[in-house]
Amino acid sequence: MPEDTVLPVTMPTDLRSPAAFEVDSSELPPPKPAGLTRLTVEIPSSYNPQVKAAPHPPPRWRTPEFIAYYVVFCLVVPLMVWIPCQLSSPSHPNYPFYERWLAPGWIFGRKVDMSDVQYRSFRKGLSSLIWLASSFVVLKNIYGFCARPYRSLTDPTKLYQVPFLITFSTVMLFALHGTSALKVFFILSVNYAIAKTTRASRANPMITWVFNAIVLFAIERHSGFRYASIHPSLASLDVWEGVYPRWYISFNISMLRLVSFNMDYYWACKGVGLPDTGGVMSDKQRPRVSHSLDSYSFRMYIIYVLYPPLYIAGPIMTFNDFMWQMLRPISISFRSTMGYLARFVLCILTLEFILHFMYVVAIKDRKAWVGFSAAELCMVGFWNLIVVWLKLLVPWRFFRLWALLGGIDPPENMVRCMANNYSTLGFWRAWHRSYNLWITRYIYIPLGGTRNRIVTTVLVFTFVALWHDLSFRLLAWGWLVSLFILPELAARFLVSASKYGDRPWYRHVGAMGAVFNVLMMMTANLIGFVIGTDGMKYMLHQIFDSWEGIRFLLLSCACLFVGVQIMFEYREEEARQGISRRC
Repeated sequence: MPEDTVLPVTMPTDLRSPAAFEVDSSELPPPKPAGLTRLTVEIPSSYNPQVKAAPHPPPRWRTPEFIAYYVVFCLVVPLMVWIPCQLSSPSHPNYPFYERWLAPGWIFGRKVDMSDVQYRSFRKGLSSLIWLASSFVVLKNIYGFCARPYRSLTDPTKLYQVPFLITFSTVMLFALHGTSALKVFFILSVNYAIAKTTRASRANPMITWVFNAIVLFAIERHSGFRYASIHPSLASLDVWEGVYPRWYISFNISMLRLVSFNMDYYWACKGVGLPDTGGVMSDKQRPRVSHSLDSYSFRMYIIYVLYPPLYIAGPIMTFNDFMWQMLRPISISFRSTMGYLARFVLCILTLEFILHFMYVVAIKDRKAWVGFSAAELCMVGFWNLIVVWLKLLVPWRFFRLWALLGGIDPPENMVRCMANNYSTLGFWRAWHRSYNLWITRYIYIPLGGTRNRIVTTVLVFTFVALWHDLSFRLLAWGWLVSLFILPELAARFLVSASKYGDRPWYRHVGAMGAVFNVLMMMTANLIGFVIGTDGMKYMLHQIFDSWEGIRFLLLSCACLFVGVQIMFEYREEEARQGISRRC
């Protein structure tokens, strides 16, 4: 992977040329962030001494230019909040169109928008998940205490937990999916047999990928298969469905672990990877250092794939990383875990306040936007994207918090706020980061990486779209994202930082390009995850069909320009502390 280069004094630190799917460059533990940079969640491998040693411009926070930006912020941000709140008022003419889809709330007597199925399911099951996580942590500690007399004092590993983890994982799987847990075990067993049969043969990755693709397609198409559809005599097995019978919905997460195990075992058999130095390894090194072949056993495979905190929704870990944390436990401080708990609580309260005061999801679902101005329509779209970000962030942080309490440190999935992104490449490094790291290791690099960046990017986003859902809408999203990456790649090549980074105009030209990037990213994500192609056509018609809409678009671009300048300086502040999140 290319290392971060020394940056000219006047250029924004993030205007360099990373690929969308490169891993973090630093292998050193980061210092504690200070000041504003503490707002962003910490990443273990984000510290880079080269970035800190590079020349940086003096802080711009108190310059007249940025004071003007603060004035714009103070005027525009409250307006962005007021518009959707006003549209969600019971006195608004469109309120009756979606009122029946609102539920009783708990904040100031307001109703709450529970239109989003994913968050509604998570919110409904949160108390049960908290009970499950608490039971896991308590029982694990009790088991560890009881097993202490039988453990060797010289054994620092967590392998003594294997019987507990296998038992808890199996019981949880049957409780969740009932007899469908047998289907999961069957798929896992076949995938394991593929790895152990083909070993270092080139047939291993080929058969692994084909098998898992067929499984994903088949269970999606047939809704997980009912036993009665296999043979009428098996119909009795369909009676016990468990508390979460739709096991096939979340199996795409498990599929990533199946591929990870087989590929890591394949590379271990071939002797590919970094050597084990015997010391402490960073989160970047652990996935790339293979284990002895006997470590790739069936019991460790089952523990890895079904590890309770990460089974339902991730974050995604490679087998090598998980196994190293079992063999060489890492230190997770109580203070950092409690800080992460505070972040989780703050995030879920933020989402709750939005859903109580902005009914943008219900407005979007019922298409209750008739008569909206261009500004109102765009704010409905923007806050829908914020809800999409938060509804994913909240479960991912809950399950990562559970894993941290269990002594395992998986990757952070959401590094930055959705509204704190201006680079298409950087955005996909920060959004669902564990998935990004998985794609980097198992798809992007094997397909050629930066040597075939455009072709590889198209293939990657096609896979990402189909992995999420076998629908044209997400396929269109994947191709749009691939297309929208091209202007940024071209700009980085034609107006490179190494050539023009020291020019006074470079930061402002970069900000104008970033505004274009933001608009394209919002368009792609609105199509893929919010309003689809038909809704986007209506929105574009409202914007470009009148002078009012065009005037709003120009004012929005000016506001985005201000926002991007703040983002530039925020990343420069990180760079002054040696923090390089590369997103």
